[in-house]
Amino acid sequence: MSSNAGTEPAVDRPYEIVIGLEVHVELTTESKIFCGCPTRFGAEPNSQVCPVCLGLPGALPVLNAFALEQAVRAALALGCRIQERARFDRKNYHYPDLVKGYQISQFDLPVGYDGFLEVGDPDNPRRIRIRRVHLEEDTGKSLHDQVPGASVVDYNRSGIPLLEIVSEPDLRSAEEARDYLAQLRQVMLYTGVSDARMEEGSLRVDCNVSVRPRGSETLGTVTEIKNLNSFRSVVRAIEYEARRQWEVLSAGGTLQRETRHWDERREVTRAARRKEEADDYRYFPEPDLLPVELAADWVESIRAALPELPGARRRRYVQALGLSPRDAETLVADPELARYFEELLAAGAGVRDAAAWVLTQVLGLLNAEGMTIAAFPVPPARLARLLALVDEGTISTTAAKEVFEEIVRTGAEPDAVVEARGLRQISDQAALEEIVDRVIAANPGPVADIRAGKGKALGFLVGQVMKETRGRANPQLVNSLLKERLGGG
Repeated sequence: MSSNAGTEPAVDRPYEIVIGLEVHVELTTESKIFCGCPTRFGAEPNSQVCPVCLGLPGALPVLNAFALEQAVRAALALGCRIQERARFDRKNYHYPDLVKGYQISQFDLPVGYDGFLEVGDPDNPRRIRIRRVHLEEDTGKSLHDQVPGASVVDYNRSGIPLLEIVSEPDLRSAEEARDYLAQLRQVMLYTGVSDARMEEGSLRVDCNVSVRPRGSETLGTVTEIKNLNSFRSVVRAIEYEARRQWEVLSAGGTLQRETRHWDERREVTRAARRKEEADDYRYFPEPDLLPVELAADWVESIRAALPELPGARRRRYVQALGLSPRDAETLVADPELARYFEELLAAGAGVRDAAAWVLTQVLGLLNAEGMTIAAFPVPPARLARLLALVDEGTISTTAAKEVFEEIVRTGAEPDAVVEARGLRQISDQAALEEIVDRVIAANPGPVADIRAGKGKALGFLVGQVMKETRGRANPQLVNSLLKERLGGG
């Protein structure tokens, strides 16, 4: 089967894909969930471990209060109801990276439940239900390429606080799943719950996929694709797996409820093991941790401190600021970029000019340099001053781009660059009339075209005036003078 067979339009398929996602998010805490070991990424293997996260006899867990607060913050941001009394449970299974032989997780009393996330068209979004949000500890990491002929385990990750966010099977396409993940990642970033860096494993996705004939309401046999760590992999894996399942069913075969892994190189899923049920894990209440009372006033204090969330900010940018949905989405996608835009407005820049410059000049530079907005060297107030110089007619838009490059390079103030380079716009009518007359005399062909009704030639003459003035001429005045003399345009 072709690995890209699933890229055909969904409307051409006789089947519908049904998807539920389990997303594991590493929380931004300085220490692990049940011990004081650091959570720094990239440390030497097995250098951030202790008796607790190694599961040594007699070592007892102590709950990280900040991890609990982060979990509640995320659950509230996802519209969840919060338990009055949450509890930890032991999830029992054996695997080399699970050093204790069990994982401390939450089963029937998670931190949050009955939440939702909206995806799709902002004017008519689809609400994807979130079944539960619960805390658990991460496992170690098996490494298969460090020692020839052997596998080894790094337990630095063991005990890092994880938030598992489980959706209902409400998603209906791979692209919708990607949209859901993008929106979820934004919520994690805006709330400061996680850095959500998929390349570092701090956001990992398990996809539960089934197919059914179009129009059917019956759920099919589910397979789980484990540990996907990029949006591209999520889309390709779902598309492939759905197509595989439909081909098996169409040939009269039966599907197994199983866990599968995504082969990134071959772009196929492969069977790993039978998919476990809850009973297989033999959950029971964690005897070393008491249930946690989540006081209503404490929960409400966290709710009151939530920032404006990305969905609300997108709506405000479109409805109140008049931006296009596409521009609003780009600005909101990165909370630091949105913050820069907000500070630019607060410094006096107009909405449309601020959005245009951030989306073109600023983002263009960031992408070209591989830079984040946090490293961008021009403070919002300085860029606002540059935009004010354009708005006042002191410099042209062309000159403003030259000034922008200089203030990025040197950190100079816009006014100083304008004076040093002689970029102040020429708005003196008498001075421009002389230049316009000279350009008209030197270009009889375009002049004849304009007088014959070919208005496009006017742009050429404007360009010639701008060239003579090194971009300093007021373009509106130049247009007006040319039209007055030639009667064209």
